[in-house]
Amino acid sequence: MPEIIRNFLHHLVDVRGLIEWGGVAMVCMIVFAETGLFVGFFLPGDSLLVTAGVFAAAGQLKLSWLLGLVTLCAIAGDQLGYLIGYKAGKALYERPDSRFFKRKYLLRAHDFYEKRGASTIILARFVPIVRTFCPPVAGAARMSYPRYLAYDIFGGFLWVWSMVLLGHTLGRTIPNIDKKIHYVIAGVIVASLIPAAISALRARSVAKSAPASLPQPDEKV
Repeated sequence: MPEIIRNFLHHLVDVRGLIEWGGVAMVCMIVFAETGLFVGFFLPGDSLLVTAGVFAAAGQLKLSWLLGLVTLCAIAGDQLGYLIGYKAGKALYERPDSRFFKRKYLLRAHDFYEKRGASTIILARFVPIVRTFCPPVAGAARMSYPRYLAYDIFGGFLWVWSMVLLGHTLGRTIPNIDKKIHYVIAGVIVASLIPAAISALRARSVAKSAPASLPQPDEKV
């Protein structure tokens, strides 16, 4: 077991290595952790899915399994996040920072949620960090679960299928792209960080010192 953990940590920053090492199962585990556990905010969600699509185009992964299983894991992860937020409520916002939990990221997701409402459940899928903390924010705000589930299922399909099929299309149309996958990964990482950077700059310019307001436990969305 310690050897498995060491191998996982060694490959964590190597998206290609992660897929070669663990295949579809590893992609499922990372997507679930990123969307359902607070340890997921540093995991390579977007770049992982695009790279997995490229590998599927090369015949190294089965596309149907990738799309189906990873989508289920993305949706299941969000349900866990919602449940944590629903049960913990305000206590979640008072939780001290730790190695795998950053309160500032939770507040950032809350601000994102307050500005965009229920559509955040879909939009957050495409914003690193926000997609990790958005489900517990929705749960803490007591968002109607049937409504949350509907938005989340749609968002899960949209995120997984768009990222994987983008990689698959690149793999089918650009010769030997699997040998230049590091360029694809770098491009996806940069593109995925742009929305978060814009949101952070806007928030800083509007109110640098204003504390984020906490949601009321009985608030209905």
